[in-house]
Amino acid sequence: MYQHNIHQVQFENFDLPFSGKLRSDNRWVKMAKWIPWEAFDGLYKKSLSGSKTGSPALSARVALGALIIKERLGTSDEETVEQIRENPYLQYFLDFKEYRDDEPFDPSMFVHFRKRISKEMIDQANEQVVAKALSEKQKAEKEYDDTDPPGPAPKNKGKLLLDATCAPADITFPTDLKILNSAREKSEEIIDIFHRPFVGWLKKPRTYRRVARKKYLAAAKSKRLTKGKRRKALRSQLGYLRRNLRTIEAQSRQTSLFMLNRRQYKNLLVIHEIYRQQQWMYDHRVNRVDDRIVSLSQPHVRPIKRGKAGSKTEFGAKISVSLVEGFAFVDRISWDNYNEAGDLKSVIASYRSRFGFYPKSVHVDKIYRNRGNRQFCKKHGIRISGPALGRPPKQVDPVRKVLAKQDERERVLIEGKFGQGKRRFGLGRIMSKLSSTSETSIGLVFLVMNIERWLKAIHFSSFWGKESCLDCLFGFRGVILSHLKKKAAAVHLNQNCCLVRLKGAF
Repeated sequence: MYQHNIHQVQFENFDLPFSGKLRSDNRWVKMAKWIPWEAFDGLYKKSLSGSKTGSPALSARVALGALIIKERLGTSDEETVEQIRENPYLQYFLDFKEYRDDEPFDPSMFVHFRKRISKEMIDQANEQVVAKALSEKQKAEKEYDDTDPPGPAPKNKGKLLLDATCAPADITFPTDLKILNSAREKSEEIIDIFHRPFVGWLKKPRTYRRVARKKYLAAAKSKRLTKGKRRKALRSQLGYLRRNLRTIEAQSRQTSLFMLNRRQYKNLLVIHEIYRQQQWMYDHRVNRVDDRIVSLSQPHVRPIKRGKAGSKTEFGAKISVSLVEGFAFVDRISWDNYNEAGDLKSVIASYRSRFGFYPKSVHVDKIYRNRGNRQFCKKHGIRISGPALGRPPKQVDPVRKVLAKQDERERVLIEGKFGQGKRRFGLGRIMSKLSSTSETSIGLVFLVMNIERWLKAIHFSSFWGKESCLDCLFGFRGVILSHLKKKAAAVHLNQNCCLVRLKGAF
């Protein structure tokens, strides 16, 4: 059963103890006005069962708002619930009618929130947030910037930045020996479960778990593990795991697999696949296999070769992200490695569907600048960053050299967006365990970063006043260059612009 009330309570109607009041300039009060709660409520309702019995489900605003609070504050599930219980602004953000001192919901509800809210729902909410921010940006441009000559609108407008990165999962660094040891221990637990009904009647099957553990530790703690010792340790663990799987197969004929819960049965299937992969690599003396499992608890995680300094291989989801006017869009999430150059055409098509025109320029790194992508951009009048293919000319044009440096400066912005997500937010370590909930967590990171950018723009606007120029509202970057161009063209500047106020500092 689902009941909702999506109407925002006003400040006068939000009751606080001791005649307290809420401030209208608080960040959570401002954020509550930007998020499209009504549109998200319709999507959230479809993910719930249509049953009319049982206790009412929590509203879409509570579910999405709680996830945003958790991501914005960088806290655990339990700490987020405590923050909501103690902070009236957070309760207003979740559309509570009055301040409540009790626990709003159990921390375990975050698991259900992440399961009910899919990555597609987060993407739609992100699209609406960015569309609203860019529409206000365009209104400010029309109001304060009248320097453009009248005439037909250009065919292509805007800059598109595109790059890919990896969102590492919360797993230990995998080795073949470590994975086999984990699989062996889980298989021993399954043998113990199958033997419980026969305690006192039948002799417990042998597993040699103490001997296997001792051999594993001897190899894992070795300071210099040679290739021969490593193969010997792998052969030993494969033998113990093979014996356990045969024991489980024999036990399953005497008892039912229904004795295992869902997680244990999933572990049994994963253990069989781990044994198959590791035995194949051992027999063929290779270190690579298709769809290689690197974590028993998260079998969907794959190794992603990145070639970065300090971490040549990362373990998580590979994502393609596009950046427009400082706002990020997650265009693709894949648990398998792929060539990101194939995403350029689809991302440009998404750009056109969002804004109604192609970008004027695309800023990408070297891997995207293949012949097919260059021909596609040339066909649609899009300038792609970077030098042309083939042998470089003997004499470099100074104008092209300056343009190449400027393009590289533009492209650095998306690298900074990745750094912001991994250092400030939870993109550097995805704590969710399922593939679907991990994708939801990744989408939430970029949604919160877009809201954060909008919040900073509004805060900057309130600092300089309502008449501040648009470039100032969206950051200092490009302010000097933009207004120096206007000054050189003898165009009248806005007297309330920050450059005019701080002209003595330049």
